[in-house]
Amino acid sequence: MRISIIVASNNKNLALANQLNAIAMEMGQTTQIIDLVEEELPLYTPKIQAQQGIPDKVKELAQTLLNTDGMIFVAPEYNGGIPPTLNNAIAWLSVSGDDWRRCFNGKPAMVATYSGGGGQYVLLAMRSQLSYIGMNVVGRQIITNASKPFSIDSAKEVVKQLINLC
Repeated sequence: MRISIIVASNNKNLALANQLNAIAMEMGQTTQIIDLVEEELPLYTPKIQAQQGIPDKVKELAQTLLNTDGMIFVAPEYNGGIPPTLNNAIAWLSVSGDDWRRCFNGKPAMVATYSGGGGQYVLLAMRSQLSYIGMNVVGRQIITNASKPFSIDSAKEVVKQLINLC
């Protein structure tokens, strides 16, 4: 089974993605971390798409996700919502083929955050958007912040649920 861990920021969320990656690998899964900050995708606009077409980086990312059995999304809360890197990637992926849901439809996902605030808003926003694009989001989620430390036992249980859905 192949799990892609899509991380939408560096620092604490990248560290959280690495922890979840280690857990999934420990459970025998093939994993990869996709750091959307490092991908440096151009800002999606219909004008840029019309002028420049679909960037090769987006085509490569789409192919990677098409070959992924399940996904873990790790993102901080930005102004009560999803960070721009994640929204931008989803926008590009939705126009990269004939079916706008093709990279996501029917695949299981889990959501996680390390957030300077509470983190509930980004988890709710990711859950809503990922469900809308056809993903089956695990009921449990991972939330960490300065006052709520990472729980390896909880994380193992949520990753296990994701694997069972794959």
